[in-house]
Amino acid sequence: MDDLPEQVAWDILYRINRTVDKNTVSLTCKRLHELDNEQRKSIRVGCGLNPANEALITLCHRFRNLEKVEISYSGWMSKLGKQLDDKGLLDFSVSCPVLTDLTLSYCTFITDAGLSHLAKCSHLSALKLNFTPRISGFGILSVVVGCKNLSLLHLIRCLNITSMEWLEYLGKLETLEDLCIKNCRAIGEGDLIKLGRTWRKLKRLQFEVDANYRYMRVYDRLAVDQWQKQWVPCNSMLELNLVNGIISPGRGLACVLGECKNLEKIHLDMCVGVKDSDIIGLARQSSNLKSISLRVPSDLSLPLLMNNPIRLTDECLTALAENCSNLESVRLSFSDGEFPSFSSFTLHGILTLVQKCPLRELALDHVYSFNDIGMEALCSAECLETLELTRCQEITDEGLQLVGQFPKLCVLKLSKCLGVSNDGLKTVVGSHKLKVLTVDDCPQISERGIQGAADSVIFKQDLSWMY
Repeated sequence: MDDLPEQVAWDILYRINRTVDKNTVSLTCKRLHELDNEQRKSIRVGCGLNPANEALITLCHRFRNLEKVEISYSGWMSKLGKQLDDKGLLDFSVSCPVLTDLTLSYCTFITDAGLSHLAKCSHLSALKLNFTPRISGFGILSVVVGCKNLSLLHLIRCLNITSMEWLEYLGKLETLEDLCIKNCRAIGEGDLIKLGRTWRKLKRLQFEVDANYRYMRVYDRLAVDQWQKQWVPCNSMLELNLVNGIISPGRGLACVLGECKNLEKIHLDMCVGVKDSDIIGLARQSSNLKSISLRVPSDLSLPLLMNNPIRLTDECLTALAENCSNLESVRLSFSDGEFPSFSSFTLHGILTLVQKCPLRELALDHVYSFNDIGMEALCSAECLETLELTRCQEITDEGLQLVGQFPKLCVLKLSKCLGVSNDGLKTVVGSHKLKVLTVDDCPQISERGIQGAADSVIFKQDLSWMY
């Protein structure tokens, strides 16, 4: 090993991806140990740190070029020893001078005082906090003030973030490109107006409201007026993911939907109030759209929230088909409370998308209008590679047998479909047509009956959902 050219030794380490393998190789000789110490750019640690503060600093001294660090205490119990605390985070910020990406998960001992030490990490550009209950808005503010290059911020289940000064400061910096806020109860759609000019730079936005608190958020009339008065240009937005939000004219994120000219991916999950006009406006503005996912709330829940609820219909699907010629992925789903007679997307609307767009992925959940005629139409879908059917009860073996005639289909996923059996998959058994077949909780399909139907068969059956 001493005579091995340095470039070859480096190449050996670059080809080893698994951390456990890197650790093993570094123990084989002193030279590889030293090279691994220099090369290691990322580590993931957590409950195994004991004592936590000292152990983390030791790792930082060993791996001098760490750029990405994830500290996760998922599953932590007191008998595993103390977690990393504020003092440990102070020492860490000093010992990791080139840190750019930090994730803290379930770090319940860290407070605002500890988080403020990250302001010393001048290169920090990505910060992810997942269930850090002692962190408030003041702690986030101290980081964004000190870290002028922050481009990614993810806040997940941070329940004590109430003050929003940090949003205003980020708005002035105009460096943020990726913002994720999930289940932070005190942060509402109306608060995002504080991002101001940063909306021009934002590329990815994920905003998820805690479903249990979705309708308890009190909207500030002044914030609503600000949304209506302020034009929000979102020309850099590529991905938009909204879950459990309320889309209402002139309020919150409804103002954003029609301003994303370069959007490539959108996911609207249980967003109450979304209308055909919202999706039509989006389709006309975002001709580059490649992926859309819609999970529609049950009609039974809408009257409680909207005076005149208007469901999504085929009109919006037609607009997508006519304006988004690059659309590759479509996922349509109705919530569990949806009844067949309430389905607002008909077979005609779905097939319009299939016929006019180069779909590579189609996923339908609880879409009762899709039947064997729809399966027959997919025989002409020249680009379709992945088909997912969940609780599509109008599909029978007759329709499933057509899968063998789909030009490029290689991945098929069936879940909770009552009308199909082993007979429907006989046409693909031994044909090597499918690379992956996944069957979940379909009562008439057996594991033995589908052996050989794909290169990889994944089977699971738990019929408790039926009772």
